[in-house]
Amino acid sequence: MRILFIHQNFPAQFKHLAPVLAADKNNQVLAMHMRSDMPKNWQGVQMLSYAAKRGSTPKIHPWITDIETKVIRGEAAFYAAMQLKKAGFTPDVIIAHCGWGESLFVKDVWPTAKLAIYSEFYYHAQGADVGFDPEFPSSLTDQCRIRVKNTNNLLHFEVADAGISPTYWQASTFPQLFRDKITVVHDGIDTQAIKPNPTIQMNFKNAQGEITLSRNDEVITFVARNLEPYRGYHIFMRALPDILRQRPTAKVLIIGADGVSYGKEAPQGQTWKNIFINEVKEQVDWSRVFFLGQVPYPQFIALLQLSRVHIYLTYPYVLSWSLLEAMSAGCTIVASDTPPLKEAIIEGKTGRLVNFFDKKALANTVSELLADKAQSDKLSQNARQFAVENYDLKNICLPKQLQWVQSLVN
Repeated sequence: MRILFIHQNFPAQFKHLAPVLAADKNNQVLAMHMRSDMPKNWQGVQMLSYAAKRGSTPKIHPWITDIETKVIRGEAAFYAAMQLKKAGFTPDVIIAHCGWGESLFVKDVWPTAKLAIYSEFYYHAQGADVGFDPEFPSSLTDQCRIRVKNTNNLLHFEVADAGISPTYWQASTFPQLFRDKITVVHDGIDTQAIKPNPTIQMNFKNAQGEITLSRNDEVITFVARNLEPYRGYHIFMRALPDILRQRPTAKVLIIGADGVSYGKEAPQGQTWKNIFINEVKEQVDWSRVFFLGQVPYPQFIALLQLSRVHIYLTYPYVLSWSLLEAMSAGCTIVASDTPPLKEAIIEGKTGRLVNFFDKKALANTVSELLADKAQSDKLSQNARQFAVENYDLKNICLPKQLQWVQSLVN
């Protein structure tokens, strides 16, 4: 089988699937990407980089900025695909993350190829992430812009033969006209590599010097790619003073950068991180709080193994890998009662769910679990077991992904 992956930041969601397909001598696997740091061959996958030939139009209508950017990227991928075709390559299957527009025109190049798109999220002007948080309300113009933003999705529905989505809730955001083409299979978590480590110890520096933390300490973790409202950073920070008051020996480890992954930029050149630090700065013993920024992946896993209680909050939006990694590492989870979390966190069984906006309930639940080791240990073990049984890469997700790929040509 000849398989072409398309993702501007390849391998991303395909980091496990692509090498396994490439390892099969019956397959020829290529990947198109927009990175400048990838070799010509990555784990058996032949790599082809391409670049946009122009930027967005200055002062273009703001409602169509998004689709113009995606057409520009789609055009770049189109010309790269034409070069591949000229060189004699015709894929049987194209697997693409359509979110950035790269796969918009590849079926024009190869009409007989099966196009399968990673169906991550379909935007809604109401009822999902937009307008969820009354502190950051959406306007009617926001809703209009969001509807236009789905142009990329709608154009893909015309040409895509199949989709794959990591969670049932994310798949459910898509219109029925395409939802029936979507197979739900998570990207997968390596639960053998990410597992509890009862002997873990790590050193951290604060103003008073260096401290060593282990699983015997009350360690609370909070993780987001960027510290912003979409992942509940503001709610977490408002609960922090109460958590620290109730648990006077607890230490809090916060992983995440200062920028924005989703939603709007912070006002007036500020960062969301500092806005909410300043909101609670007089109420917190900062010697017990460690902002670690973005950390290398092995250190990130070690931090999860160190954690006694892991907090994960999110708007109704895409599910972070970090939640499932925390479950696999044996963390006790306190999470927001928002979809798609309910697929992984079953209240009182694999974790605890609290109302996203209820900072008091968040603080009380975290404190309760730190005080009740028996309950915490049970939730931790159940979370680990659930991750192994439902999201294990090698035994659950990867076999299903391979079956899905094969189904595209059968």
